[in-house]
Amino acid sequence: MPFLSEHLITRLQTIAVLLDRFAEATGRIIAWLTLGMVLITFTVVILRYLFQTGSIALQESVTYLHASVFMLGAAYTLKQDGHVRVDIMYQRFTPRTRAWIDLLGTLLLLFPVCLFILFSSLEYVTTSWSIQEGSREAGGLDGVFLLKTAIPVMAILLLLQGCSIVLHKLLLLTGHAQPVELDSGPDQEL
Repeated sequence: MPFLSEHLITRLQTIAVLLDRFAEATGRIIAWLTLGMVLITFTVVILRYLFQTGSIALQESVTYLHASVFMLGAAYTLKQDGHVRVDIMYQRFTPRTRAWIDLLGTLLLLFPVCLFILFSSLEYVTTSWSIQEGSREAGGLDGVFLLKTAIPVMAILLLLQGCSIVLHKLLLLTGHAQPVELDSGPDQEL
């Protein structure tokens, strides 16, 4: 579009790439939690069946890790286009039509839902922090307030990735689809 300067287009492309990199980095970090889940679950099974003992804290830590993977990995999954999509007709549309669908879906569905989750969870999370909420089980983890913090963090991460989607789709619709590639240095993959 003629009203967008090349400087503004470059800026928008750079922001989109940075947001994508952030989602990619958080996704890769969160993915390591799945290894932790497997190792802790293996430990719980060994303790239970070989040594006839158990640990509530270890069992709860699997739940914490599982929740963290799903809550904090949602934005990465969105970036990878890995969420469930009913695409009976979506695949048949032109890239421009798909861009409009993605843009409107992000603006009219993703953003309102994320904002609702964010604002409706704040009191819930701050109350948990104010009492330093811990496990109800004896020997459980004392970090329930940390686990609940994943709710607004998930909403924020999804909002950031949603901003990236909006930028990418706007750039595509204005004929500037190719984002700039930032120099990540010789040793960085991201």
